Amino acid sequence: MRMVDIIENKRNGKTLSTEEIQFFVQGYTNDTIPDYQVSALTMAIYFRGMTERETADLTMAMVKSGDEIDLSAIKGIKVDKHSTGGVGDTTTLVLGPLVAAVGVPVAKMSGRGLGHTGGTIDKLESVEGFHVEIKNEEFISLVNENKLAVIGQSGNLTPADKKLYALRDVTASVDSIPLIASSIMSKKIAAGADAIVLDVKTGAGAFMKTIDDSKALAQAMVRIGHNVDRQTMAVISDMSQPLGYAIGNALEVKEAIDTLKGKGPEDLTELCLTLGSHMVYLANKAESIEIARAMLEKVINDGSAINTFKTFLRAQGGDESVVDDPTKLPQAKYTFALEAKEDGYLTEMVADEIGTAAMLLGAGRATKESELDLAAGLMLHKKIGDEVKKGEALLTIHSNFENVEEIKARLYKNIKLSAKQVDAPLLIHEVITK
Repeated sequence: MRMVDIIENKRNGKTLSTEEIQFFVQGYTNDTIPDYQVSALTMAIYFRGMTERETADLTMAMVKSGDEIDLSAIKGIKVDKHSTGGVGDTTTLVLGPLVAAVGVPVAKMSGRGLGHTGGTIDKLESVEGFHVEIKNEEFISLVNENKLAVIGQSGNLTPADKKLYALRDVTASVDSIPLIASSIMSKKIAAGADAIVLDVKTGAGAFMKTIDDSKALAQAMVRIGHNVDRQTMAVISDMSQPLGYAIGNALEVKEAIDTLKGKGPEDLTELCLTLGSHMVYLANKAESIEIARAMLEKVINDGSAINTFKTFLRAQGGDESVVDDPTKLPQAKYTFALEAKEDGYLTEMVADEIGTAAMLLGAGRATKESELDLAAGLMLHKKIGDEVKKGEALLTIHSNFENVEEIKARLYKNIKLSAKQVDAPLLIHEVITK
């Protein structure tokens, strides 16, 4: 088998065989096939696409390129959640304890963030003492005991995907639905999940900016899941404005605590209940989505969800007292109100630009080497559709440096007011199952 023939076949619109896909993935992982040939193939895929079977084969070839996490020692159906990312996306911090409180095992493998704010691990490390450096045996034991644990990502999970993504990033072939879908799903499958719930964002703060693109990606990932015997469903949720009110690591931990106590933002609470209901249902803990939702609402109201979060923090070395006293979380030296310059209604919040402002404060990493400021970030006070009076705070800037004029200018530019009221954007656009 020759790589040049595989490139030619895809260039000419032919369907690649399972063996051809395995050949190129294995060869690229082992450095026997050069970058220039693989970049030619990814560009051919970009223009010609892939069938459902090809995409599933590519996914599994990348899964098999490295380590696979064996979670079989954990009792029950392990349901993983993946978000395609956004601004103020605190769902994992809420969902883990929430579904664990009704008996769904959550064995979460998470990473650190590169972008607007830190990843799930960075956020949790806002809690003094919390750590993810635990051995696999302890990880599995904690999930069996508490139904929830978080560990750092394995160094050799889907190495083919890491190489392929880096190549696509510099050869203008990132925006290919089959390549994006197989990349995401390969990591979820290699991480050992039995079932997968996907939160596919759409809007200005999302990777996919339009509903049509978001739907195409969601459908592709759901098809991959079913083609490789993983129960998979997707929710298409809005990211035209930040989710919730908090953008920043410690700020998001506090917001997660509020949400688990039943006092969180309406949109974050609703999205977590929607995603969580499907996680509970796929784990066979409820006979319907409606029953699953009622179970989740109950554990919020009776305190089980927040107690599960406390237990989780304590089990991984964290100071659980932050749940009752969030002032123990990192606090910024300065806070500044961004005041409205006129009366009106908030009509637009450009989510990715607002996220960039948080990153410039230190809440996120511009490069892998950047150090996070866990206290930095933004706390919104208004969302799209809200009435605003001149002089009223649109948001509060949390900063450890005193001069934030550049940040303020960026925020003013990307938060728009109008005399005419608009409706709040629809939060849940569509739910995609089989």
